[in-house]
Amino acid sequence: MNVKKQSVSESGNPNAKRRILGIDPGSRITGYGIIESDGIRSSHVASGCIRIAEEAFPQRLGEIFRQLTEIVSAYQPTEMAIEQVFMAKNASSALKLGQARGAAICACVVAGLPVFEYAPRAIKQAVVGSGSADKDQVQHMIKHILQIKDRLTSDQSDALAVAISHAHANSTLLLLARSSKGGWGR
Repeated sequence: MNVKKQSVSESGNPNAKRRILGIDPGSRITGYGIIESDGIRSSHVASGCIRIAEEAFPQRLGEIFRQLTEIVSAYQPTEMAIEQVFMAKNASSALKLGQARGAAICACVVAGLPVFEYAPRAIKQAVVGSGSADKDQVQHMIKHILQIKDRLTSDQSDALAVAISHAHANSTLLLLARSSKGGWGR
């Protein structure tokens, strides 16, 4: 699988606008959020949830793949960021979450998107300033950062948080790479 981890933007320009798809994976509810960002300012494009009916597990994975393929086609993101697997309450939950992540990653890789992964604590740190922030704090900051007035589900706000975290981390890495090549002004 061609999965990249937190590397710099393909364009090499830290101020270039990018359309980023953030994913909060789940086997029953997968949140998605799409933003446009230059690494400093971000704007909300779309967000929602893929809700999976009570189907057999393989069919749920296929539905995640199919619906994300449609979302990528409709909104044309240039990059995808996804939350890494965290320690679940039990092994079965962790395996199902990993498989849902795999379906989401495959949909984006097939569409030609570079994929970036972030730890849940790093996402919370980037958005709220604390790696131990709760879901309400993340949701509040997402609504503030993106100036969203409408209600967001926790899955939507988590997905948007992944996208924002990637936008900020990716721009920082690009600036660091540029500074190591002879200065900030080049």
